[in-house]
Amino acid sequence: AHISDTKSPQGILCVIDQKEYTLEKIIREDNPHMIVLEHLQDPGNLGTILRAGEGAGITGLIMSRDTVDLYNPKVIRSTMGSVFRVPFYYTDDLEQTVLDLKARGIRVFAAHLAGKNNYEQEDYTGNTAFLIGNEGNGLTEKLSNLADTWVKIPMAGKVESLNAAIAASILMFETARQRRA
Repeated sequence: AHISDTKSPQGILCVIDQKEYTLEKIIREDNPHMIVLEHLQDPGNLGTILRAGEGAGITGLIMSRDTVDLYNPKVIRSTMGSVFRVPFYYTDDLEQTVLDLKARGIRVFAAHLAGKNNYEQEDYTGNTAFLIGNEGNGLTEKLSNLADTWVKIPMAGKVESLNAAIAASILMFETARQRRA
């Protein structure tokens, strides 16, 4: 109770080495399926994306250096263990990293309100990476313009946008569905 930052800790604590991955380790996978996060700030969103990503079969997570710390206790709790199984990489230059992905034959999709096609109209069976932006501001114009294609998630009602974790989950599981077919 004295060490934990939660009101009702589970009674178990451990000390482990933090994992580190290289970009090459993430890209080396057959048929990469990656999520690229720009300036994500909410620990719950990051943890949810990582947990849902493992369920959808992502091969890695790439994050801008200003994204919330993956080892933030709230992130760790919300991953339910996925943080120990999904490779991740923080980059100091997200734009260059996206260019590196493209140079390696990875098609880059931006989740964007101005997307040309609805997300389900695209083919994600090949090498893919999805750009997901900051909760309040979305993707920067500079990063958005590096994408091969902008996709949108159509919505009914007066909702303007979705939570970053929900948008990422929809795209990850659509990719998983297409690859199963």
